Amino acid sequence: MLHTWELTIAQLPPAGLARRAYLYLPDAYDEQPDARFPVLYILDGQNVFLDEDASFGRSWRMLDYLTRTGAPLIVAAIASNPVGDNRLCEYSPFTYRDDELGVIEGRGRITMDYITRVFKPMIDAGVRTLPDRQHTAFAGSSMGGLMALYAACHYGRTFSRFACLSPSVWVDPAQVKRMLRRAHFAPDTTLYLDYGAQEMGNHAQTGDVLPGVVQSLYARGVNLTFRIVPHGVHSEACWEAQIPVFMACLGL
Repeated sequence: MLHTWELTIAQLPPAGLARRAYLYLPDAYDEQPDARFPVLYILDGQNVFLDEDASFGRSWRMLDYLTRTGAPLIVAAIASNPVGDNRLCEYSPFTYRDDELGVIEGRGRITMDYITRVFKPMIDAGVRTLPDRQHTAFAGSSMGGLMALYAACHYGRTFSRFACLSPSVWVDPAQVKRMLRRAHFAPDTTLYLDYGAQEMGNHAQTGDVLPGVVQSLYARGVNLTFRIVPHGVHSEACWEAQIPVFMACLGL
């Protein structure tokens, strides 16, 4: 069952902006009233479950997958900020310069602090979760994929499993490398990372930085699955097709 409600994130501008939050509870939640369940947190919540809410009219259709498989998993998500460049700011761990938009102020730390200190405790208090890090996962695509990589680097006390789909590592390769150098990975960190074969040429920097990201993660002992998705493109439809793969890799 999918539940939605409105919330505001006071820590992030513009003040008072209401955005939709999503919470999926599996059928087993009602069938097993004493059971607790692992949780997957996903960014860009409006693009996760329903086509009618999606930014471009097409979602990951995660609801279809969860209903079809009966996965005993809770999924929680918050819609991204639709105002101006705020999504880019909220989903960037660092400030960088975009050739067309100018300076993008990185508010990723504020976003992650909200998710870990406010949103996750709200979910843990409201439904029967398994709140420990071993049963808590995090996922995102594009800039959300970059945020998932950032979460793996610096929020390992909260999450142990991460899915980084088409992460925008190209926005500032030097800062991505610095982020990885400063990372503190727990020994049991599990991470899925992919990139579509047909999106590799979208940004020249991707081919330069991606091998270094993979090498750094392996060298740091991360339990990594890395894939170049055959014929993959930068779209929700493509990310939907990867759901069974990354769910299996993360053990969800």
